[in-house]
Amino acid sequence: VQLQASGGGLVQAGGSRRLSCVASGRTFRSYGMGWFRQAPGKEREFVAAIRSSGGSTYYADSVKGRFTISRDNAKNTVYLQMNSLKPEDTAVYCCAASSPLILSTIRDPRQYHYWGQGTLVTVSS
Repeated sequence: VQLQASGGGLVQAGGSRRLSCVASGRTFRSYGMGWFRQAPGKEREFVAAIRSSGGSTYYADSVKGRFTISRDNAKNTVYLQMNSLKPEDTAVYCCAASSPLILSTIRDPRQYHYWGQGTLVTVSS
């Protein structure tokens, strides 16, 4: 699976942005998908994940209630809708794929087998 993330850019605090991650291949619907981010000088951190069917979603506490992960298996695409953005959301955001998606390690990057190249989101104050 090859992943291509897009949608990053500069946004003012309080604004919104939607990231997209398009996957190649016909097996996309069998993968759980996650979004991670990495800010300058910080470790990569889990943001959100969604099961292959789209039936269950999971979020980091720092984004819960502001971000929404979704997927369209017909378009081989996973989305991250980001609302009420804060300067501390500034980071490179990457999408990742895992099969299966194991709940106990859903926040561990090592679970994910495939990674996109990342897209930079900058939130200005």
